[in-house]
Amino acid sequence: MKLVSAVIKPFKLDDVRAALSEVGVQGVTVSEVKGFGRQKGHTELYRGAEYVVDFLPKVKLEIAVSDDQLDSVIDAVTRAAATGKIGDGKIFVTPLEQVIRIRTGETGEEAI
Repeated sequence: MKLVSAVIKPFKLDDVRAALSEVGVQGVTVSEVKGFGRQKGHTELYRGAEYVVDFLPKVKLEIAVSDDQLDSVIDAVTRAAATGKIGDGKIFVTPLEQVIRIRTGETGEEAI
């Protein structure tokens, strides 16, 4: 099992959710986060004053998947989140040792 964490632009969330549903993903955890990468933020003008926005708003998705779903999930997120512009985001894949469904006590892939 793997944990796929994707940091994407907020306005792409609905597109990514729809793409994940198409490939059979049943559960996603979504968090509103802030951060920066190569963009290193930007400057904005507000009421005539210029200020620096260091941390840009992003959305972080966490998806627990079986090993055989991994490639299709990565492909779905990549296709749906891409705009072709800087700041599209990143996907991180980490091993997932154990999953337990609290309600039923199921473990492993049955809990996903």
